[in-house]
Amino acid sequence: MKPVCFSLKRTLTAAATVVFIGSQGIAEPSHGIAMYGPPALPADFTALPYANPDAPKGGRIVTGNTGAFDSLNPFVLKGNAPWQLRFFVYESLMGRNRAEPFALYGLLAESIETAPDRSWVEFTLRDEARFSDGSPVTVEDVIWSYEILGTKGHPRYHTLWKQMESIKATGPRSVRLTFNTENRELALIAGLRPILKKAQFNDDEIADVTLNNYPIGSAPYLVSDFDPGRQVTLARNPDYWGADVPLRRGTNNFDKIQIDFYGDGDVLFESFKAGAVSYAREFNAEKWANQYDFPATLAGDVVKSEIPHQKPSGITGFVMNTRRAPLNDIRVRDALMHSFNFEYINDTMTGGRQPRISSYFSGSQLAMHQGAAQDRVAELLAPFADDLPAETLEGYALPTSDGSDRNRRNMRSAIKLLNDAGWDVVDGKMRNADGQVLAFEILLPQNDTQNKAIIDIWRKSLENLGIDVKVSLVDNAQYSQRTGSFDFDITKERRALSLSPGNEQRLYWGSDAAAQLGSRNLAGITSPAADAMITEMLTAESQEDFVAATRALDRILTSGRYIIPIWTYAVGRIAHRREMRFPDELPIYGDGADWMPQFWWWED
Repeated sequence: MKPVCFSLKRTLTAAATVVFIGSQGIAEPSHGIAMYGPPALPADFTALPYANPDAPKGGRIVTGNTGAFDSLNPFVLKGNAPWQLRFFVYESLMGRNRAEPFALYGLLAESIETAPDRSWVEFTLRDEARFSDGSPVTVEDVIWSYEILGTKGHPRYHTLWKQMESIKATGPRSVRLTFNTENRELALIAGLRPILKKAQFNDDEIADVTLNNYPIGSAPYLVSDFDPGRQVTLARNPDYWGADVPLRRGTNNFDKIQIDFYGDGDVLFESFKAGAVSYAREFNAEKWANQYDFPATLAGDVVKSEIPHQKPSGITGFVMNTRRAPLNDIRVRDALMHSFNFEYINDTMTGGRQPRISSYFSGSQLAMHQGAAQDRVAELLAPFADDLPAETLEGYALPTSDGSDRNRRNMRSAIKLLNDAGWDVVDGKMRNADGQVLAFEILLPQNDTQNKAIIDIWRKSLENLGIDVKVSLVDNAQYSQRTGSFDFDITKERRALSLSPGNEQRLYWGSDAAAQLGSRNLAGITSPAADAMITEMLTAESQEDFVAATRALDRILTSGRYIIPIWTYAVGRIAHRREMRFPDELPIYGDGADWMPQFWWWED
């Protein structure tokens, strides 16, 4: 293997010579890393605390996705790939312990080393690490993966690349990343980037891969079969290199995972009831209580399991695109929030069983406190007070109704807000001074039956205000294209947030991401205050400062009226075949894409 050293300013083909750089000996290699303090698990841990190391291997499960797919490459903006591929077919240098807020342990890498200020991070690869074709995972593969994803991959990978000063081989199995930004989380984020095989794409652009030329992975599963647009089958690799790595013991136990695609959620649910699908995650408490009494459940062949968690609520609801007038006017956004009769909608949709999200980090210690900002939170917000809504510092709460379908008080508030913003009812329509009718398009995927039902209720309130509303239901490919290019007024939004939010916050709410096509900043938020709070979060050296910065960010986002929140998912709900089992000990993050089915097993 030739040693490698790529400067970020060079192209992949321009690096003609390579060197190893010497270690400065500033820090010692470790088996893991945590955002704050030492990692909780010792160097000799044998399995994650919520895994069953003795879980049997075997069985086949079928899961269902809505829509279709036209790609098996989850690393580029082009195409629509099954989301499960990133979790089961590809690996990173490190992996998470979901029993800690944010801690990583070695996966492809056997050790990690950082500078005291985390200005650089160095990984040492495991000698035994292999791709699914049996070829070794090399330093060249690692360096190429960071550069190709950071320049030609999906935009979500570009931010890390821009914050890297250099990436260099320091030995036959070691590589160092040096950062150009003060950001203590970057060392951890770098450990989670997927590693692909360089030799596979020597002559091809990774973004131009076909269904038959998808990236080779190193994870426990590989794509064994697929029917374009209809079905993908993942098979457990019997020669998987990492079966004895502590992070992997007791995981990835099913022999096959089949992913079937359905036109909409209703058809998928009927297939589950009929036994064609092995499990279903349910996000509607009313449906969970009243629509899971079908024969398979009554006979005990299907089991209903509830999975608690300790993570923040995150934000789920309807995002308003502030790049477009008049949604760039907070008074208009506030009027729309007042017109959204959550209490009535919640009673209609969930029987009032699910509490409303009250802020982006509600339900956790990171959530903003009610009332005026205090102490360190107030200090952080004070320099931006003139540019923020007064409620950011004084205290903000979402509008509430009496639960009736009339919502009179909030509708009166909405009319006043629109009047203040220059809109008045003329001939039954809300118009501005030029006579233009206030109108919005609400964009949804055609298979999103739940959000469509919510919009049908809200739409009546908007029309009662004299607002013209167009609801556009489009297929998944068109939905991805339109949201990726910010071609919408209002659409659905779901951002799950962790107990250790960090670099991803720039992607969700940062000003730089607002103009980046394909970014996750759907609202188009460009707030110097939000940018500053994210920086404070990323550079905090104590848990206390980190929590204060996060609470300040929560105030900015919530009082900014960017997203109309609906209900929180305080517990995970999974209905599954009785043969599917999971450990008694649960991670603090509860259910998630990397918990179920990764830590489950089949037991007759």
